[in-house]
Amino acid sequence: MTPLPPLPPLREVIARHGLAAQKSLGQNFLLDLNLTGRIARSAGSLDDHDVLEVGPGPGGLTRALLEEGARRVVAIERDRRCIAALEEVAVAYPGRLEIVEGDALATDMKTLVKAPARIVANLPYNIATPLLVGWLQTEPWPPWYDSLTLMFQREVAERIVAQPGGKAYGRLAVLAQWRTVPRILFDIDRRAFTPPPAVTSSLVELVPRKTPLAEADPRLLERVVAAAFGQRRKMLRASLKSLGHDPLPLLEAAGIEPTRRAEELSVEAFCALARAFAASR
Repeated sequence: MTPLPPLPPLREVIARHGLAAQKSLGQNFLLDLNLTGRIARSAGSLDDHDVLEVGPGPGGLTRALLEEGARRVVAIERDRRCIAALEEVAVAYPGRLEIVEGDALATDMKTLVKAPARIVANLPYNIATPLLVGWLQTEPWPPWYDSLTLMFQREVAERIVAQPGGKAYGRLAVLAQWRTVPRILFDIDRRAFTPPPAVTSSLVELVPRKTPLAEADPRLLERVVAAAFGQRRKMLRASLKSLGHDPLPLLEAAGIEPTRRAEELSVEAFCALARAFAASR
């Protein structure tokens, strides 16, 4: 079999296809193949996994995932301009790259890959948080993926791993830590991107727990957490009124003092509140 010619440099691909990053799509391209290789390796051995990538752009990380041995990569890209560039990568790795043109937020991703898949992505900043929340709310649990290796703005990464008592602790920390074990792997300087974003980015790994940290209905937990942090400066006896129930019996049933604030509660305490809310309905 005649070896395929090497892929051209990413900067050449971007110039040839007119792929200037668009702020409206949250695009910031990674062109350093050493860095994209490090990100791909951070997801562990990919030999026996399908990998889902959201927002591949010109395909820098896509190349790395394939080079690191991913059995199959499914790349979801909304920007039609990038499709031709990704098709060049597909030709270089026959049968291993599937390109899906569309909006990731409106795509049933679990139907595109064989479970357990791995999700690895330099997420577009403008949809990173809703994508993560959607993956965390997957039903049934354990989910169809066995790890998430995702790029976020550093501020968002800190919110994911935050512990009770700090300003960064909020809805995202509770939802992430309830069902996964998250950790920040490493930071990436803004200058590594084209164009450089205004902030540092961080690569975050989230590994699903076999069972959530504590029992709770995911929909009711989301409602309780949203209410508590919606007015985070207020005591829980006031902030939880937005649930439409008297907060005091809920707090008493959960063993939580009414004068406490949302940022003081552990994930387990929020789960206890969600169970009390469920029992009151």
